[in-house]
Amino acid sequence: MEIEYCTQCRWLLRAAWTAQELLTTFQKELGEVALAPGTGGVFEIRLDGELLWSRKEQGGFPELPELKRLVRDRVAPGRSLGHTDRAGSATTEDN
Repeated sequence: MEIEYCTQCRWLLRAAWTAQELLTTFQKELGEVALAPGTGGVFEIRLDGELLWSRKEQGGFPELPELKRLVRDRVAPGRSLGHTDRAGSATTEDN
């Protein structure tokens, strides 16, 4: 997995925090999360070369529960994310 972040925008801490959360949740499924410096406001998350999230395309940063579901669906389909799944379900039902 790779997180490309904008050095000009100083998003290293955001990228590192996101990597920490993903590595904590997917300890066995993810071999690594690489942090790749970029410029121009980039914040993109890729898994095996597939773009999962783009700040420019999605219009912002990913909410962590949503990102975890995107990753889970690719690396451990069917696995429960505990409270993250329940929080996402409640939000969907409320809308």
